[in-house]
Amino acid sequence: MKKGVIKLSSLAIGKSAVITSFEKDDLHIKLMEMGCVPGETVKIEKVAPLGDPISIMVAGYNLSLRKTEADFIWVEEIA
Repeated sequence: MKKGVIKLSSLAIGKSAVITSFEKDDLHIKLMEMGCVPGETVKIEKVAPLGDPISIMVAGYNLSLRKTEADFIWVEEIA
């Protein structure tokens, strides 16, 4: 069951979601090269004590993103 479209940066630890789209910015090319492509499932693994960076599981590996980078990724949470 899917819940709604939110920014990846607001997804809670341990929750999974499917990438739906990106904000219009040149950063989306870099994110896609790292495996963050629309339709890919991501899971929030860890968040640093001050909230930045965050560690996600995507395409079978862990990736650390700045919170500002995660703000560019729109996801649909999986219940």
